[in-house]
Amino acid sequence: MRLKNTILLLTFCFALFTGPAVWAQERASIKGQISLTNNDAVDNVSVVLKGTKIGTTTDANGFYEIKNIKPGNYVIRVSGIGYSSKEKSVSLNSGDAIIEDFKINANSEQLDEIVVNGNGKRNPLARKETQQVSRLPLKNLENPQVYTTITAELLKEQVVTNIDDALKNAPGLTPLWASTGRGGDGAGYFSLRGFAVQPTMINGLPGLSNGGLDPANIDKIEVIKGPSGTLFGSSLISYGGLINLTTKKPYDHFGGEVSYTAGSNGLNRVTADINTPVDEEHRINFRVNTAYHTENSFQDAGFKKSFFFAPSLSYQVSDKLSFFINTEFMNNKQTNPTMLFLDRGAPLRVHNIDELGYDNKRSYTSNELAIETPSYNLQGQMMYKFNDQWTSQTVVSRGSSSSEGYYSYIYEGTQYAPAAINQGIVLGRFMNYQNSTTLTTDIQQNFIGDFKIGNMRNRIVAGLDYFNRGVIDNSSNYVSNGNIYIGNLDLKTVNENLYGITDPAKYITNGDNGNLTKAGTDALIASAGMSNNKTKQEVYSAYVSDVFNFTPALSAMASLRVDRFITAGNVTTKSDDFNQTAFSPKFGLVYQPILDKVSIFANYMDGFANSAPVTEILADGSTRPRTFKPEHANQFEVGTKLNLFKDKLYATFSYYDIQVKDQVYIVYGATTQIAHQDGAQRNKGFEAEFVANPINGLNIVAGYSYVDAILNAGDPSFVGHRPESSGPRNLANLWASYKFQEGDLQGFGLGFGGNYADKNLIMNRNVVGQFALPSYTVLNSSIFYGTEKYTLTLKLDNIANVDTYDGWSTIHPRNMRTVAANFSYRF
Repeated sequence: MRLKNTILLLTFCFALFTGPAVWAQERASIKGQISLTNNDAVDNVSVVLKGTKIGTTTDANGFYEIKNIKPGNYVIRVSGIGYSSKEKSVSLNSGDAIIEDFKINANSEQLDEIVVNGNGKRNPLARKETQQVSRLPLKNLENPQVYTTITAELLKEQVVTNIDDALKNAPGLTPLWASTGRGGDGAGYFSLRGFAVQPTMINGLPGLSNGGLDPANIDKIEVIKGPSGTLFGSSLISYGGLINLTTKKPYDHFGGEVSYTAGSNGLNRVTADINTPVDEEHRINFRVNTAYHTENSFQDAGFKKSFFFAPSLSYQVSDKLSFFINTEFMNNKQTNPTMLFLDRGAPLRVHNIDELGYDNKRSYTSNELAIETPSYNLQGQMMYKFNDQWTSQTVVSRGSSSSEGYYSYIYEGTQYAPAAINQGIVLGRFMNYQNSTTLTTDIQQNFIGDFKIGNMRNRIVAGLDYFNRGVIDNSSNYVSNGNIYIGNLDLKTVNENLYGITDPAKYITNGDNGNLTKAGTDALIASAGMSNNKTKQEVYSAYVSDVFNFTPALSAMASLRVDRFITAGNVTTKSDDFNQTAFSPKFGLVYQPILDKVSIFANYMDGFANSAPVTEILADGSTRPRTFKPEHANQFEVGTKLNLFKDKLYATFSYYDIQVKDQVYIVYGATTQIAHQDGAQRNKGFEAEFVANPINGLNIVAGYSYVDAILNAGDPSFVGHRPESSGPRNLANLWASYKFQEGDLQGFGLGFGGNYADKNLIMNRNVVGQFALPSYTVLNSSIFYGTEKYTLTLKLDNIANVDTYDGWSTIHPRNMRTVAANFSYRF
């Protein structure tokens, strides 16, 4: 019986994989290219067989293909918003494969940017076209906002297996804080234009995680820069901008890819990407991306194990109506990353890595103490085209991110160190058992229009947004689990003065007297007590954004959002409940002195944040509640965007000035706790980005950023200093690859690049002093060979084996030299 079931299963799988090929042999196909009268290709144009549900849309180069068509007589209809429609009659016999090209006219151009190089092939690293940034299909040169696009093709070249490595390709973005897995904010933090930000958006909708994200389902990453509250609200983004992941979409024929990566530190990673039509007309298409990943740490303990599964479905009901469903499920299990929390309340005893004397191979954790972070994101979208001018977009998302397991941190404090411990630092370890779940719901309704008033073209989006976030936290309280000494004192001094051990036979040789077994930790936590917190917040928003063209070369953007924030805080109390209304404007101006090649832009953008009420403690011991108005950040930015040499060079140069006002802070006295709302911060800087394809086969991605940040008013501990979330002052990134196009080496390629980061002041306070992480230059390289069906890649990261760290009042050691080999097969 077992053998019979196995045979039936194999027969089913064979039928699934070979069925589309058999259909294709029996039926006919049509393919071709859609272009404008000036020969520019156009993407996202609908190509259908009139009177049927059979059809597709053009790709970024204007190409389309419709397969598995029954023999007969048909009318091909080509149409798109802002374009004239065209029809052509064709007659198909069994096995025909005909080519039908179309040239159409642009009535009012409303398509994303087309990326075509001089050889007629798309530059895979320069996909700037996006509707997420402005919620409108604007070209990059038409958009007054700056954003960076990191494509899936670039991630494949670099054998990227985690989100942190993917984001190294964005100018001005640098890691601050590794993913901890803890409830509520366990994902990694990054500094963007000097402000802390997390990757919280998927397809422009909330997509929270408490752990690391898997890149298996990423089509591209959009790092959208500057305060973006007008279109994205305040709950999930920062004043520096936001990180949006755009997922892979189903397409209308059978295909896919399987991949295996092995590397240093026990890395084993398997991914699969499979797409298939569900119905004969190819109107319903299904795609699944999945990944299994295991990896150890380069340190003495630590591991990561994850499983990712992302099925998606698209349904083109008619020329007017379509549906898209995207789902992602992930379970991640890992140990906490090593992060040394420096003392925030007393003058620092060490000020740099050399004085600290830390051995970055030490993890101060155990593989027995891991935390799991299961999460899922469910998204549904309905698009309905009323006519050539108006489209409705309805989107719904539901997400869950949980944390369950052991979380620990180690914190320096003078209270842990006896006077005799006068060199190095002593840290206390604190642990709890996490049991937390965050649930999010988001509903958006957008109306997108493209029409003329007189001779002035208007592209407008008007939308409503409802966001709900609830947190259930039943974690344990924290317990102390030993002390850790880091420094250069002798073993005798540390044991006798820190741990009170006088017998040399019982000396602690690793400086750590904690109990890192699961049984020992459970015993400590058993008496810690449990929290029982439940919080809830809701946000109701309305927004409108209009881009109007005075001339084809001159356009302006005007946008406004009204946001009603309602929070119950802890649902069992009333003291932390509050409601606020905020307004967020955005303005932009774009002039193209050379149409579709050079643009000069300026923008004024707003971001905002809601500050919860606090209870002040006055000098006489009495208390009083204090509420606050919304905090705002305003950016002014000017720059230029280039698209030159027949799409071979894309470049952006910009200068920005972000000023934050009405920041809330609390001043703690000996017996008082007084709140203020007069804090002010100013971040200004310069960014440059290049994406180039100077010759066929050579692709270059490069960027540079400079951030000058200062707290002008606010908490006396920080005033006059560079905020610790600002990251390094100077950052640079580079990746260049070349693939031989002909000759004996055809298919072979080389890649080289890296990242530079200036020194980073992770502690920078009046009383405490400064701690600086050193600057670094990390170089990476790869060699690969690829054909139409498969690719082999060997990647070497951190060639010089440089010690690198990131931090945000913390010290986190990053990976040393690693090697990875990847094999990918496409079908």
